[in-house]
Amino acid sequence: MIKIILKDGSMREVERGTTILDLAKQISEGLARVSTAGLVNGEVKDLRYEIKEDCNVEILTFESNIEGKKAYWHTTSHIMAQAVKRLFPSAKLAIGPAIDEGFYYDFDVEKPFTDDDKNKIEAEIKKIIKENILIERFSLPKDKALELMKDEPYKQKLINDLTDGEEISFYKQGDFTDLCVGPHLESTGKIKSVKILSSSGAYWRGDEHNKMLQRIYAISFPKSSMMDEYMQILEDRKSRDHRKIGKDLNLYMTHPLVGAGLPMYLPNGATIRRVLERYIQDKELSLGYEHVYTPSLATTDLYKTSGHWDHYKEDMFPIMKMDNEELVLRPMNCPHHMLIYKNTLHSYKELPIKIAELAHDFRYENSGAVCGLERVRQMCQNDSHLFVRPDQIKEEVGKVLKLIFDVYINDFGFARDNFAFRLSLRNKEKEKYIDNDEMWNVAENQLRQILKELKIDFYEAEGEAAFYGPKIDIQIKTALGHDVTIPTCQLDFALPERFDLSYIGEDGDKHRPVVIHRAILGSSDRFISFLLEETKGNLPTWLAPVQVKILPISEKQHDYCEDLFNKFLKDGIRVKLDERNEKIGYKIRESQLEKIPYMLIIGDKEVEKNAVSIRSRKDGDLGTIDIDEFINKIKYEINKHK
Repeated sequence: MIKIILKDGSMREVERGTTILDLAKQISEGLARVSTAGLVNGEVKDLRYEIKEDCNVEILTFESNIEGKKAYWHTTSHIMAQAVKRLFPSAKLAIGPAIDEGFYYDFDVEKPFTDDDKNKIEAEIKKIIKENILIERFSLPKDKALELMKDEPYKQKLINDLTDGEEISFYKQGDFTDLCVGPHLESTGKIKSVKILSSSGAYWRGDEHNKMLQRIYAISFPKSSMMDEYMQILEDRKSRDHRKIGKDLNLYMTHPLVGAGLPMYLPNGATIRRVLERYIQDKELSLGYEHVYTPSLATTDLYKTSGHWDHYKEDMFPIMKMDNEELVLRPMNCPHHMLIYKNTLHSYKELPIKIAELAHDFRYENSGAVCGLERVRQMCQNDSHLFVRPDQIKEEVGKVLKLIFDVYINDFGFARDNFAFRLSLRNKEKEKYIDNDEMWNVAENQLRQILKELKIDFYEAEGEAAFYGPKIDIQIKTALGHDVTIPTCQLDFALPERFDLSYIGEDGDKHRPVVIHRAILGSSDRFISFLLEETKGNLPTWLAPVQVKILPISEKQHDYCEDLFNKFLKDGIRVKLDERNEKIGYKIRESQLEKIPYMLIIGDKEVEKNAVSIRSRKDGDLGTIDIDEFINKIKYEINKHK
């Protein structure tokens, strides 16, 4: 007998070799029916896994966590592959993983899947589910695995990549067998509701030099009501797509003559960006940051000194040779800021020194990876580097976190519950990090201790650190349900060493500063895309490109409206005047589609009373009020970032 500690802390004694599914049945038949996998000492295991020693076990279901869902979705991906092989016998199988929402499978087929093909595949999936085929797991040595997959070239490549002697596992369901580590459900009948979502081209292993395969995305749920809810979410996401909003509101454009990933801001979008950038600059200046301008080019020697050349050059644009120099477009600003700090001798009394910049950076992105404003090749980074004494680290990291809360919660109104703190650490097995164990241990422990002392709940993520140091990533849950990282705070002992930075201490000797890298808005481009999707383009008054639109009912009010227009301009309010010979109802509907916070409808009555009739985007008709009263109201919203 062995001892099992369950998630609730209770203990059970079971026979050695009991499977996770058997354990679930012992707990309750209901749990067994909905179980999808198990966690054994924190590792995901198949339901068929035999428990052979004392351990902690959690039975996973679709509802329990993402790993429970992924087992469900991974099973469905195999069912979809089986359906494709039945309908297209010559199709070659590539990979079919579960992802954060659903799953996909890549196929090598003669031509892309049509809508009719996808309808047939979905129907065949439902047929396989109805057949309730038993899913069996087995293992083979490498030579026999290759023989089994002799007609599947992509599976053979995957098998050949495995280490000799490594277990090679397969899952079989009727006439279909696939190379897979699992986990999977017991039978195809466990799947209830399935929907194919889309298909697209995808390079084998994501490499544009490899063959283009056809990828089908799909999702499944244990209840049809869950599928209905999810489809509603997808409809909401379509309305939140910043690319659609950007087009509808004339915010930015792209053009093939300019290039992929290089958006051009139109007047409305340029206004949003200008207001955002001035906002964060003013915020930083009030906190003692000093703004600089540095060039978008630098020699390769700068990045060899910083370490970026060894660890980051694959993400940089190619070298440009000029005279005796090799120049590159910069991917980030920290090396420039190191040199600005080094330009002057500093005393310990001057620290912290906070160098900030709204700087243009350039990242090499494949054309297939760029996406609207979210992923671009040129970005404007809201970047800063704090040069601090070791005894100032805790206080200054705390101030950075306070600034993040002030911006995101107080000014932009995001809920605190939507924030999670991730301590991003290095993975010692990977070569992408600067090799200095002592530095990493000190830096990681410093940030860990700071978070604990500030009583901030956090989780740790190995392999997510910057190449030069660990960081605190603030993960934000978006309206689309995604976890995104925008603000970050990074601790760096490496670059001060590489650039030989120093300050004169109280003892008169030279000491090494520590650098805190921090980004609040991240890149202006990505932040705008995030904001558009969060608000559906209904930006707060202070940020809206047009804050007020004046709508005269007829030509008789034009002189009065022009006086109003000039008055608003003088008061710094962004205003437009619509003097077109159109019906007022049409003008109002158009202004609503433009998502303008306030419309002023002006008729004879308003002219007589020297007033304005207000229609609010948010609250509807607000009635007629005095002009100065309205100006005070809108100025208050602008000043308070409402």
